[in-house]
Amino acid sequence: MSEEIGSLERVPGVPLAYRRRVGQGPGVVFLGGFRSDMTGDKAAALDAFCAERSTPFLRLDYSGHGASAGRFEDGCVGDWRDDAAHLIAQLTSGRQVLIGSSMGGWIALLLARQATPQALIGIAPAPDFTQALMWPAFSEAQRATILRDGVLELPSAYGAPTPITRRLIEDGRRNLVLDAPMALACPVRLLQGLADPDVPWGHAVRLAQHLDAPDLRLTLIKNGDHRLSRPQDMSLLTQTLAALLG
Repeated sequence: MSEEIGSLERVPGVPLAYRRRVGQGPGVVFLGGFRSDMTGDKAAALDAFCAERSTPFLRLDYSGHGASAGRFEDGCVGDWRDDAAHLIAQLTSGRQVLIGSSMGGWIALLLARQATPQALIGIAPAPDFTQALMWPAFSEAQRATILRDGVLELPSAYGAPTPITRRLIEDGRRNLVLDAPMALACPVRLLQGLADPDVPWGHAVRLAQHLDAPDLRLTLIKNGDHRLSRPQDMSLLTQTLAALLG
């Protein structure tokens, strides 16, 4: 089961990178997080799992992320949702199991609004993080910088400073999912670490309470961090996916 590596354009001149395996049965799509890419540990583990089972698998980089073109600071959640929707429409068939990590969980929920997936897995899901988690944590001076200059360079524990733009904040407010009831007629699984420094576990509880989904399970992982990429976390993820695929 060979892997296809390619790119497609949604916006002219901005190729979006992807990796795809064609297989049998319902497909799986991995949606990465904020400033992440499709070569991380979770994506690789899912790829190996799907390859062994001959399950279709698609992973991708949003514009400004990983191997895709574009500048990160020019993008926002709405753009990255549209990038994912475009590649899914072009490269998959039928309903997919959407697996979203951190911001990817937000994007998965936005996609689920457009079309019901086969199932949805959120890994430390961070819906509405720009409004619910980021904006309240900013100081008055940081907020003023964003409103005045259009961008704030925020120190990051994962590398170079992260540019937080006014466009990102304002677009986030237009794409909230926790501000109105949301029904999901598919299985939903939420995996959340209790030691997550970026997305408090209470945020996952709030999401679980908010969703109108008859088949929803929230798993809280003691000592689990935001990445949830330890061997035992990977095992839980693939076991969760296997149960959903049957």
